[in-house]
Amino acid sequence: MNYHLILTRQCNLDCVYCHGGRDAGENTEIQYDLEALARFLVEDEGIQLMFYGGEPTLRIPLMVQVMTRFPQARFMLQTNGLLLHRIPEEFLHRFHSILVSIDGPLEVTDGYRGHGVYNRVLENIRWLHSTGYEGDVVARMAVSQQSDSYRDVRHLLDLKGPCFKHVHWQLNAVWSAEGNWVNFDRWVAESYNPGITRLVDEWVENLQKGVVEGVVPFLPLMHDLLTDSASPIRCGSGCDTFAIHTDGSIGVCPISPDWAFSIVGDIRTTKPHELRNIMTVDEPCPSCEVYAVCGGRCLFVNKEHLWGQEGFEKVCGTVKHLIDRLKAALPEVRRLVDEGIVAVGDFAYPEFNNGCEIIP
Repeated sequence: MNYHLILTRQCNLDCVYCHGGRDAGENTEIQYDLEALARFLVEDEGIQLMFYGGEPTLRIPLMVQVMTRFPQARFMLQTNGLLLHRIPEEFLHRFHSILVSIDGPLEVTDGYRGHGVYNRVLENIRWLHSTGYEGDVVARMAVSQQSDSYRDVRHLLDLKGPCFKHVHWQLNAVWSAEGNWVNFDRWVAESYNPGITRLVDEWVENLQKGVVEGVVPFLPLMHDLLTDSASPIRCGSGCDTFAIHTDGSIGVCPISPDWAFSIVGDIRTTKPHELRNIMTVDEPCPSCEVYAVCGGRCLFVNKEHLWGQEGFEKVCGTVKHLIDRLKAALPEVRRLVDEGIVAVGDFAYPEFNNGCEIIP
């Protein structure tokens, strides 16, 4: 099983689409001891711990303590990258994947996240590479009003020294649209969807040259289209992926600790086997024509509908556009596979659930 381990709800940034640094809420720090966590995890096999926040690198001593206490676990890290260089190298190299928040070029990243963030993140990624780190370094974007899907994804894919192995993005379309969007419909029609089309077209052109670019949403979706596979919710929320909150409660998703529906257990009283497949998405997702590929987009959004039904459908429209573009490319990708230019296995990503939700 996979567990997002919330090390703190505090953050050292105050991003325009999150405000986590300003409003961390109650119970910001871990309120249980590691032996209580150990008694819970000992009931599981092959555990994976994904450090999450807030900003987990604000609690590096605690991070090191956890990694020392659970030497057999697989570890992932989701971070804003500002304090990455403070992690001792012997522990840094134990991370299978590191997801670093960066939203595109300097003006976009700094516009959302604060002056100087872009350069500090890239400086720390250069340092990360200099240590000989060989794991998966993922650029994890938040896409909002000032984003251009083509320009910003392309910028991160094309970076050299440092570089990211993979690029993933999430739409800023969970919390209230007020103050975040001037005209979401126009942005989707004139910027986002055309950008996705262009990205898919160029991705396929590179496949024709035998180059498989690490565009995270494209890879697993194309893999399942090639193999005619169906997927449950791709982030694993409520199925095999859960969050351990700072008070020891267990939630289906790390972003929803304050919603009662999302709390499904506690490390002190719950057994891991009791959690598996404890919650699935409701309608309209299971009846949707792209459900087998999409998997339900987001469990939290499916349950809460914070944008209302109309807003829910608008965001689903962007997912359907993405899937339609990949389906249109499927015959050409099949040809490339048949001719040995690329292989089906090239699209099998991620190796393990690394916190990329896959569906934007």
